[in-house]
Amino acid sequence: MPEDPNSIVIKDVSFSYEIPEEDSGKAPRPALDGISITIAKGSYTAILGSNGSGKSTLAKIIDVLEVPDSGKVVIFGKDAGNDDLFWDIRSHCCCVFQNPDNQIVGTIVEEDVAFGPENLGIPNPELRQRVDQALKDVGLYELRHRETTALSGGQKQKLAIAGALAMQPDILILDESTAMLDPSSRDDFLALVEKMRLEKGLTLITITHDMTEALRCDKLIIVDKGKAVMEGRPEEIFMSDDLWKYGLKRPVKYIFAFEIAKLTGQRLTCDDLKSDETLISALADMLKKPDIKAPEAPEEKKAKTDRHEVIMSVKDLSYTYDGSDVKAIDNINLDIMKGEVLGIVGESGCGKTTLISHMNAIFRPVSGDVTISTKDGVLSCRNKKDTLKIRQNVGLVFQYPEYQLFEETVYKDIAFGLRKMDVPKTEQKSLIREAAYRVGLTEKELDSSPFELSGGQKRRAAMAGVLVMNPGILVLDEPASGLDPRGRQEMFTIIRCLRDSGTTVVLVSHNMDEAAVNCDRICLIDGGKIKAVGTPAELFSKEKAEELNIQRPRITRFSERLRKELEKVYPDIVFDGMEFEPEKEALSVVKSVCREAGKHNVQ
Repeated sequence: MPEDPNSIVIKDVSFSYEIPEEDSGKAPRPALDGISITIAKGSYTAILGSNGSGKSTLAKIIDVLEVPDSGKVVIFGKDAGNDDLFWDIRSHCCCVFQNPDNQIVGTIVEEDVAFGPENLGIPNPELRQRVDQALKDVGLYELRHRETTALSGGQKQKLAIAGALAMQPDILILDESTAMLDPSSRDDFLALVEKMRLEKGLTLITITHDMTEALRCDKLIIVDKGKAVMEGRPEEIFMSDDLWKYGLKRPVKYIFAFEIAKLTGQRLTCDDLKSDETLISALADMLKKPDIKAPEAPEEKKAKTDRHEVIMSVKDLSYTYDGSDVKAIDNINLDIMKGEVLGIVGESGCGKTTLISHMNAIFRPVSGDVTISTKDGVLSCRNKKDTLKIRQNVGLVFQYPEYQLFEETVYKDIAFGLRKMDVPKTEQKSLIREAAYRVGLTEKELDSSPFELSGGQKRRAAMAGVLVMNPGILVLDEPASGLDPRGRQEMFTIIRCLRDSGTTVVLVSHNMDEAAVNCDRICLIDGGKIKAVGTPAELFSKEKAEELNIQRPRITRFSERLRKELEKVYPDIVFDGMEFEPEKEALSVVKSVCREAGKHNVQ
């Protein structure tokens, strides 16, 4: 194979992870199965695929963290199989992984950022300049003297990114590294690395489940079962109807656009998808046709739930971490209603996780209180005697579910709480299977080790271990983070079913699109204080969002541009209210146009 100095060349690469001794009878399943791809120097490439498809393994192969069982890897003309070139390749390639805890080695923020360039032998004052600049780039400079253990999940992700930027690599691989960032931080970071790419010729490879983020790239590569199954420009890939079988789906604006095309009986072309401008122009042309007809919206059956009964009340709650003079949360007052899904949103480090850690007495209130209404009466998180009953009534699933899994099998993991409660074994079996059924775990998965599961399955197992205790309130910290689009959809289906069956759900999320679709109310936290509480329609109206300085859902922003374009054709048009699901918003826009044009009688 010719050694191209201007490309990363992966040729017929296969790789399987070693089988643990206790599973030595099992045949290894290849993580990569003869994959061949080429990535041009200075390009911006996204690698997409479902959980477990081999994306992260491919990143490790490029970064020489793993050595392929067979095949060849050449990085800009350097054979990765040549031991003499190992450090040369590694010193010019950095990978930022999804879980920042696996990458943080320093006890102080600035020390952790300095670790990489220091090991490259970068002298002062250049080392000092690199560290300070990287921290400023990700917004952590003011926290440079803080202990790394005191950072929030999102801040830790920024720290891992800063450590990579300080290395000034030629190749930067981002493995779901924006998954834990709030929308503003995510956009700022992506703008920064894209600027570095243009100015310094950085080769940028992103592994992501965010389809809108993938649109920023020059090229998409879809990996399935260890093979590259599709390659092309974003508009080419997203024209395909095969995405769902690979666990993927189109970006929300494309879902919206294709739904409008379907409703109007027309078709989109690859050229229409090249930019927002061409897409909006194409959709506006579709809606100018005189013979379009919009179908009636299907009748939705919504569960009847009285969401006026307060099930949890947070009163005057404040908390300060040891060694800090800044309150992590400050005078929080919040009522949570029975049977609702309450979203808690805000920037990284704003206090979201600190707040929910008080909800089942992991943190005991020092100032203020959290009370829970149960069949046993009102329980107080300040009262140590109530702790056991609180944790029976309030289940908490953490941001990283693997931290909650520890038994030999998933079945034993789910049973752990029941055993601690001395529930008879005859009852345990039916309760465990019911909890597994509610989250979609199969009998085969119950008998598996929890550490053999995919990311999505681990989240389900952790959730089942909480649901088996039959809590009235379920608190979920970023439950869909790191899941592929199909996994995210399945997770939110589970959450809606829990809500409809009477479970109250508190949902921490960075994703405004998902919060808008899946939450009944949203609580916005800023700097440890509640900034606003309201329905998605209230918080994401244009005026309110501008007042609160929050990013509106992507579908809302895109559809608003189309609505403005249509007002040029129909100056007197009155649009129906915004919908947050792209299919529903498409129907709303088409019906509004038809009504104005007098072509369709809308009841």
